[in-house]
Amino acid sequence: MSKLHVACLQVNHDDNLARNLDTLAEQMRAAAAKGAQFIVTPECSDVMVWPTQKRLDRAQEQASHEALAHLQSLAKELGVWLVIGSLVVHDPDIEKLRNRSYMIDDQGKIAAQYDKIHLFDAQFEHGETYRESAHYAPGDRAVSVQTPWAKIGMSICYDLRFAHLYRKLAHDGAQIMVVPAAFAVTTGCAHWEVLLRARAIETGSFVLASGQTGSHPGDRSTYGHSMIIGPWGGILAKIGDEVGFIDAIIDLKDVETCRTNLPAIHHDRNFTG
Repeated sequence: MSKLHVACLQVNHDDNLARNLDTLAEQMRAAAAKGAQFIVTPECSDVMVWPTQKRLDRAQEQASHEALAHLQSLAKELGVWLVIGSLVVHDPDIEKLRNRSYMIDDQGKIAAQYDKIHLFDAQFEHGETYRESAHYAPGDRAVSVQTPWAKIGMSICYDLRFAHLYRKLAHDGAQIMVVPAAFAVTTGCAHWEVLLRARAIETGSFVLASGQTGSHPGDRSTYGHSMIIGPWGGILAKIGDEVGFIDAIIDLKDVETCRTNLPAIHHDRNFTG
């Protein structure tokens, strides 16, 4: 069972949770009808709204999270494995948010969860400012998940800039890396594709990158351009800035071939200096 039909959804979410979930359901059904067995949604699959305080005011705890329950049910109905790119989850123990991704199996059960480790704090020349750490608590654990097809490494958006995380996931056996994102347009235009392809090449892994796109409440915009990339760095499927989904049938034997022919993943050395 080396071949797997994968799909990445691309959406333009706002602050209307019900409408956003309807969009995800429509795309998931379309992808599943086309044959997708493994589906990835973008970061912030519940709502996209700024300032972040608005998310804190409305955030739900995991046990009663409406979006989580809805998407679990949908995965079970469609019989697909699903990566919920991330949801805004209220952590009552620390009174902050978690940017949390979920791996849902085809029975609708949570197979794993991952809290975004690297928080996006950045300021650009034209005044565009992000301070994710002001409202979110970072995760502290790399997560890879065994599925019926492959081991899959989890990450979220800004994690993409930290190559050592993906190296760790690859050393743990991950053959596919998922990168759900809400990438800023400023950085997306410059860095999105090159970083995704670099992570695939460095680890000899498939990379599935699912993004938010377009304008969102609070005068923010995201880049879109979701992609599916092979372990040699080639782009297998991509979309522009429109709403929709991409899919591809990938062969996990390509990971083994790549890592055998060019075994850089096994050539790490300790050094000083």
